[in-house]
Amino acid sequence: MAEAKRVRAGEGGAGAPAPDIAAMSFETALAELEQIVKRLEAGQDSLEDAIKAYERGAALKRHCEGKLAEAEQRVQLIVERGEGAVETRAMRTE
Repeated sequence: MAEAKRVRAGEGGAGAPAPDIAAMSFETALAELEQIVKRLEAGQDSLEDAIKAYERGAALKRHCEGKLAEAEQRVQLIVERGEGAVETRAMRTE
């Protein structure tokens, strides 16, 4: 039972490490975050498992917020040119 909780917490099965959050797409990270929230709301994990899940959830939330900020910047760089044509400008990284 404890092993199943680790898998659901995003720690991987059979001792496998958790998937690297930085490498996750927005959609994958959001799906895992939603699973964590549902599990925490159910309140059936041990305190230690709940804390680990909460920590991972916080990291997933930060990752999703960063991905959304990047997407927003990209959208803001799309500008309309004359005659309705659309172009994108390179995003500045400072």
